Amino acid sequence: MLEKFFELKENGTSVRTEVIAGVTTFLTMSYIIFVNPEILSSMGMDRNAIFVATCIAAAFGSLIMALVANWPVGMAPSMGLNAFFAFTIVGTLGFTWQQALGAVFISGVVFLILTVTGVRSWLIAGIPHSMRSAIAAGIGLFLGIIALRTSGIVVPAEGTLVQLGDITQTGPLLAMLGFFIMAALDFLKVRGAILIGILVVTVLSMLLGASQFNGIISMPPSLAPTFLQLDIMGALDGGLLQVLLVLVLVEVFDATGTLIGIAKRAGLIHDKKSGRLGKALLADSSAIVAGALIGTSSTTAYVESASGVQAGGRTGLTALVIAALFLAALFFAPIAGSVPVYATAPALLYVAGLMMRELLEVNWEDVTEAAPAALTALMMPFTNSIANGLAFGFISYAVLQTLTGRPGKVHPATWLVAALFVARFVFLSH
Repeated sequence: MLEKFFELKENGTSVRTEVIAGVTTFLTMSYIIFVNPEILSSMGMDRNAIFVATCIAAAFGSLIMALVANWPVGMAPSMGLNAFFAFTIVGTLGFTWQQALGAVFISGVVFLILTVTGVRSWLIAGIPHSMRSAIAAGIGLFLGIIALRTSGIVVPAEGTLVQLGDITQTGPLLAMLGFFIMAALDFLKVRGAILIGILVVTVLSMLLGASQFNGIISMPPSLAPTFLQLDIMGALDGGLLQVLLVLVLVEVFDATGTLIGIAKRAGLIHDKKSGRLGKALLADSSAIVAGALIGTSSTTAYVESASGVQAGGRTGLTALVIAALFLAALFFAPIAGSVPVYATAPALLYVAGLMMRELLEVNWEDVTEAAPAALTALMMPFTNSIANGLAFGFISYAVLQTLTGRPGKVHPATWLVAALFVARFVFLSH
């Protein structure tokens, strides 16, 4: 049955290979079940409910990817958009987390419409390559500053905005140790390097009395505190239009870039013409809508799926195994609740470093490409907003190309996004 449904022989794989690939991908991305509750609960959401929502959203997204697209791709709440959800939409702009969930739901519906109508392809084709790379790197820097701040390695300062914290304290020392463990294990190609780092620091923090041991296995906690708590009408508030624009743009770029990258590595890119990429994107947008309903930020395809592809995963059976493992993880809520911020911060910091590698893809020889890319990446951490980074990047790209006599080089999609961000600044100033 598995052979027939997933076309294993046709894709040059076997059940055993696919299972190993699924376990490999799960180990590399399962850190999200510890990190996502830490980030979203910082803004008042119920931590245990977010843990359950994270596992279910990841399982649902991966299941749809398996059964609809037949691709070896795992899905879970997005690193970067969860921080944007908590620290920008709720923390900075002052909206409720219920309104933020409503915005995620609407963005998922919009993403679904863009995918079905083909507008997504037009948007992707119109965004400069350097800008796409800068967006990923900027989100990495945004995650990095959050990680350094929450771990106490960096603290606020009057004259310089930030300064080095007291790194002789237990928390910052544990965070730095976690980062070193993750980086070293990843270099040694140990599967689940980030997960191992989180667990080692968690155990050490318990032994040192910095956190409390709550147990390992229990029945899953209640999802009620976040289930169907989204405020869609509140999300239609004018001030959230800019938020919707950012969510849709990042979801579109993140999902498409990740899926095409993994498809290339798995030798599936020829399926781009046959519609499987479209089906994969439908799975992505469906998971965003479902995630908002149960109570978590935007769900997306995980670049860590490349590890499973490296282990031989070629079909949706890999994603099916990932979905099953996320459901099994529901019974490990006590250990998830025991993980301190000093264990999740190094995971954020390490993922930030991986995302910053995208800066290599920027054309640094052309200042009209390099300057907007640099602005995009820098404005995200220094204004505590992915939205501001996108705004400065798109507007500066259009302006610089025009001033250097090349307005025709700017795709209509870029003009549209830049105009929307200009309107946003004008609207906010009145």
